[in-house]
Amino acid sequence: MRLFVAVSLSEEMRRTLIGLMHQLKRQGVEGNYVPAQNLHLTLAFIGEYPDPEKVKAVIDSLSFPAFRLSLGDTGNFGDVFWIGVKGNQKLKSYVKELRDALAAAGIPCDKGKFIPHITLVRKFSSRSALKLPVPKGEMTVKKASLMKSEFKNGKTMYVEL
Repeated sequence: MRLFVAVSLSEEMRRTLIGLMHQLKRQGVEGNYVPAQNLHLTLAFIGEYPDPEKVKAVIDSLSFPAFRLSLGDTGNFGDVFWIGVKGNQKLKSYVKELRDALAAAGIPCDKGKFIPHITLVRKFSSRSALKLPVPKGEMTVKKASLMKSEFKNGKTMYVEL
């Protein structure tokens, strides 16, 4: 089972990001746009792991600090185009605590530097420089969710466990 820990986005935040993706399309950006229902902020990618209950136990053992999530600038990792999240110490501290707790429990997860972002387009390509205003998007985050990645009818879907 392919697992990750993420922040699910509010409907208002999804609408804001859908609007941004429409702007990208109008500017000729090509690629695989993330379906609206799959938009999320990954906190810890676990990958193939057979015991979701063990992961849930780790998540439940941590105190989650409610915080405001605000959209930041756009960027890319190679051919992955994303929108960032403004600096947030509560978020960064929680992610460090989460990843340390997962590792202590013997659950593999990413160990790289945490760069908070929401992926919008995979296999992204653009023939010209993008002119995008940073959209105003904010929401209150009250929990982290364990998610699984499923492949159904030729499409990847993310399901909260």
